[in-house]
Amino acid sequence: MNAFHAREVSWVQHGDALTSVRRTVFVVEQGVDESEEWDGLDPDCRHFLAEDGQGCPIGTARLMPSGQIGRMAVLKAWRGRGIGARLLELAVDAARRGNYEVVFLHAQSHAVGFYERAGFEVTGEAFREAGIEHRAMALPPASERP
Repeated sequence: MNAFHAREVSWVQHGDALTSVRRTVFVVEQGVDESEEWDGLDPDCRHFLAEDGQGCPIGTARLMPSGQIGRMAVLKAWRGRGIGARLLELAVDAARRGNYEVVFLHAQSHAVGFYERAGFEVTGEAFREAGIEHRAMALPPASERP
């Protein structure tokens, strides 16, 4: 049950799989209102999907045209196995290849350490988004990282 693979996918071809994971994690598990989860921006974003060995969707991430990484979600049974880290790595790599000036995200406060381990730094005070406490974080440009 540990095997998984993650890759960049198109919204058009994989929207149902991406939607399934996000609905399970954000709407059902975390109680985010459907209207906040489905912001209409997905067709303009780059998407990353993790699947188990049988091809079932287990994790997602997206990269917005602004350079914001978001909609990071991994099904509960699969957490703690490196899936989120791999999805984040794919999104950061895509942002670097796309020459985004800034790569940033809004981390749920409980996940700040996860993003710090990936090199992100907290850039602002706590705030509420979708009823959940978040922190703004950014990845320093490669020239400024140790």
